[in-house]
Amino acid sequence: MPHIKTDRLMLITFTAEMMQAAISSERELEQAAGYQVIDDYPSDDYKEILPFKIQRYRQYPEENEWEGLIVHQQDQMIMGDMGFRRSTDNSEELELGYSIVPACQGQGYATEMAQAIITWGLTQAGIKRIIASCDTNNQASIRVLEKAGLKKLGEQEHKIRWST
Repeated sequence: MPHIKTDRLMLITFTAEMMQAAISSERELEQAAGYQVIDDYPSDDYKEILPFKIQRYRQYPEENEWEGLIVHQQDQMIMGDMGFRRSTDNSEELELGYSIVPACQGQGYATEMAQAIITWGLTQAGIKRIIASCDTNNQASIRVLEKAGLKKLGEQEHKIRWST
């Protein structure tokens, strides 16, 4: 992933080596990434899926170009992650995913980076659409996805589906 910059943030590639460091400790991730890491990153839930991502990116390194760490430029601090995975239903779609540590939520960071990465994602060869989903009761994600320009497609099993 190229470095994507916004007014306050930048997105850097979250490599398999950085993921392995993140599983071990905050300090190891800081050394691997070259940035400080805010408390509570990554979440315990995210740490559980990192081994799968590591294995996947080592097997298919080209997929790693869509996974990034969100760095607050002024503080030089990792505060979350954002990226895409290729849709399992349509090879012309990328599915957006992200997380921001609780201490940094509600400040427009997810929206700011989502707008930038969606713009970038739509310029990738063969990609026609960006999709996402969130829980029907996740008001923060609903606002982020709306502000990022995605349109609500419908609801199914307590999830809202979105698309550009």
